[in-house]
This record gives sequence, C-alpha cells and structure tokens, in this order.
Amino acid sequence: MSDAGSSKPEFVSLDEAAAMKTGTRVTFIPGIPAMYAEALKNICYVKGVPLIRVLHPMMGVDKETGVDRQARLYELTSQTSLPTMLYEEERPRNVWIEQLALAERIGEPGTPTLIPADFEQRVEVMGLCEVVLGEDGFVWNMRILNDSPLGRKYGYSDEASASAPGKIAAVLKLIDRRLEAQESIGSRYLVGDAITAADVYWSTMSMCVLPAPPEIMPLTRQNQGMLKFFAANGQIPAVADALTERIETHQRYILSTYCETPAVLGGDLL
Repeated sequence: MSDAGSSKPEFVSLDEAAAMKTGTRVTFIPGIPAMYAEALKNICYVKGVPLIRVLHPMMGVDKETGVDRQARLYELTSQTSLPTMLYEEERPRNVWIEQLALAERIGEPGTPTLIPADFEQRVEVMGLCEVVLGEDGFVWNMRILNDSPLGRKYGYSDEASASAPGKIAAVLKLIDRRLEAQESIGSRYLVGDAITAADVYWSTMSMCVLPAPPEIMPLTRQNQGMLKFFAANGQIPAVADALTERIETHQRYILSTYCETPAVLGGDLL
C-alpha cells in the first residue's frame, strides 16, 4: 500500500504530454476518480508502470473563447473519452483492452500477470472484463441511470434508464456466483488462484455502487458529489438486493492489497 493519499501529484498539460517521447502518460481529472482512469491507474500500479499524469480537458465549450475544450484532445487522438494513454512515441490507446495489453507488455518483471497465459483462463478473464467494462455492461448502465451530458453520450433514454438497474444487478449476481464458486476451492480471486485483470477492474468499478471507505478512496472537494451518486446507486432496490458481503470483501481485499491506497487523486482533500 501507499501512504501518499494526501500528496499533491503533478499534472502536465495535454500538449506537454503529446510532445514527450518517453514515459507513460495518462489523462486524469484532478480530485475525481473517473472510473476508467482510476481502473487504468490501478492496473498500472499492479504492473509497476510509473505514470505521468496529464490534465484531461473537460467536456463542453469554453465560455470565454467559445472553443470546444476537447478539440485538441480530438485532434491528437480522434476521440474524447477519459482516459487517454500515451506510451513512448507509440499511438494513443483509448480503449480499455488495448490499455490493458500495453500495461501487461511494459510492466516490470516479477509483477503479477494480469492476462493469463492459459487461454481457457484468458477467456474467463476477458469475458468478465467485458461484462464490467464493455458496451451495455456494468459501468455503461450505471452511466445511463440519470439524464446528464455523460448519460446522453452513452445513449440515455427513458427506456434504457429503466432497464439499467436490472442489468447492473445481473452483473452483481454473476460476480457473486463467481466469487462463491472460487471461495469453495479456496481462491480469493475471480479466476484461478492469483490476481488477474478481472479482479483489478471489477474491484475498482464496483465502487460505482459500493463506495470504498476514505482509507481507500479519499473524499475531495471535487469528488464529493460523485461519491454521493455512487452511494445512491447502491440504494436502488434491485442493486441493493444484489450486493453481498462477499462482493464487499473482495473489493476491499483487492484494492487494499494490490492497489494504491489511499488513492492519490490530486484535487482538494476534505
């Protein structure tokens, strides 16, 4: 674990990051645990990949200039999603599966193998990751619970929003069954007997409905509204009924044992 939760990490600008020819650069919003960025940070932490933190431009138009704040990001990467990952002089990575593959490739020797060499286990790991991270999966449906600019980016509609809690609950039940089966053979992990990408991604993303305590996820001025939203998600009846002590135990074990805790976010700690 890290005791750097109160530190103020440095952030470079997008243009500075684009000009660099060495190092691994990842975009973040200071003080905000944007879940895909937080998950990638945890993946890189497990793999021993040091990160240069880059300021991710916010959505919308600058009120003073009238310019789209994400125009430069789009120019550099042909997309605007968070996070963007830059490594050396290679092309940008913006999709979780490519980011994971890169982190696995550049990780330090002796760190855990997050993508199993065994292809049967790899199918299980990638399948679980897809259900959590992919289109119409766990996080996707969390984002369309409410009508917002982010929700509309992910296809919010009244119909989609109404079906989202059931889909979130279905993923929770799948994870719980998986953990129960693994527990019966003496494993604390979702696949096999060692940590994989499925554990890191799931334990991070599960905070969308099961907020972690401040010793894992500190409260900042910037994230206090987000964390209240996550807590409210967990109180939706279908979701609350699917949450189990087993899921909570797994989340806390993976995050506190393998990931950077307290999470170093930047921003203003409360």
